[in-house]
Amino acid sequence: MPIRIGIKLNLIQIILAIGLASAALAAGGKGDMSQDAKLVWEYDAPWFGGISGAEVSADGHELTVITDRGRVIRAELVRKLGVLIDLKIIHSVALRDQGGQILVKPFTDAEGLAIGKNGQAYVSFEGQHRITTLNISNGVTTPVANAPSAETLTENAGIEALAIHPDGTLFALPEESGEDFFPLYAYRDGEWVTQTNIPRRGPFLPVGADFDDAGNLYLLERTVTPLGFRNRIRRFDLTKPDLAAETLMQSFPAHYDNLEAISVWRDPAGQTRLTVLSDDNFLAIQQTQVIEFIIPQ
Repeated sequence: MPIRIGIKLNLIQIILAIGLASAALAAGGKGDMSQDAKLVWEYDAPWFGGISGAEVSADGHELTVITDRGRVIRAELVRKLGVLIDLKIIHSVALRDQGGQILVKPFTDAEGLAIGKNGQAYVSFEGQHRITTLNISNGVTTPVANAPSAETLTENAGIEALAIHPDGTLFALPEESGEDFFPLYAYRDGEWVTQTNIPRRGPFLPVGADFDDAGNLYLLERTVTPLGFRNRIRRFDLTKPDLAAETLMQSFPAHYDNLEAISVWRDPAGQTRLTVLSDDNFLAIQQTQVIEFIIPQ
């Protein structure tokens, strides 16, 4: 979800000013998850920014992202001894409708991205709520299904997260629900069904999700406070009645920027890695941050 300008711009200016002066560290969560890299991704083009969904290739060397102004970008992840040190854009194209016409507002607000093992990509859009397939090479999007519970979704709080289970099932999660839980939808036999309900804990809202190769769901959440953005990552085992929820990371205000995208993958050493990116809302006072965490096996 893009942060709206106007009143919220003043809030963001305060947040970032405090954040630059803050030495706050990420707090809470399991002690065995560690930050391996943190860098700012910059590129001099008017279309760069607003990253809201991401997927890392199985080998950890390529990143695909979508932006909330309707673009898909592929980048090389440059590593030194396995540690991320740089990103280099190798392909970028505007998102298009199935007839090949470039999307224009209000149809451009891409939020969730998921790519299956077969290379098929899916994108969720909010505002004009829908889920489409995506041709990463030419940007063409083709409607697959209406967003689940589309009639209850608000303009700026739609299907924020998409994720593909190892068995190939596409899952979707809304940013808001009006309840003390967030429904996790699964797309089966051409329709959406509620797989389970993710418990809501505190002020955090879902903004990104992905599965590891064991089928555990990783949920990236965010909230805004007077002191800055706060972020949380929780992990769930969908085979357990209580979902075996674990908080892996919960940050102090302003430690990270507006984290919105997450991708989970396994490195050659057998460690689970989480690559997380922030949405800078196309504002000079924010950053596109790329952070990698490691969960040793």
